[in-house]
Amino acid sequence: MLPPHHHPTPMPVTVLFLPDRITVTAQPGESLLDVAERGGVSIPTGCLRGACYACKVAIEGHDNPVRACIATVPSDELSIVHRYIATTN
Repeated sequence: MLPPHHHPTPMPVTVLFLPDRITVTAQPGESLLDVAERGGVSIPTGCLRGACYACKVAIEGHDNPVRACIATVPSDELSIVHRYIATTN
């Protein structure tokens, strides 16, 4: 008889939101928007389906911005997320 498959729980990771300088502990694969909200970080949202790009953020080490409403926390030990600040002219 084969032993039961054991799926270890992923190790928690740290997400640092800039420019707020707020760190939140998260699980890899958790919604980036949920993690931000849990930490009190305000990321603008629109459609919540990734179509409007209102929630666009940059993750250091990734080439392109991601949409926080559909992106998940990477398994990197530390993820640094840059929140875009709306500017007025």
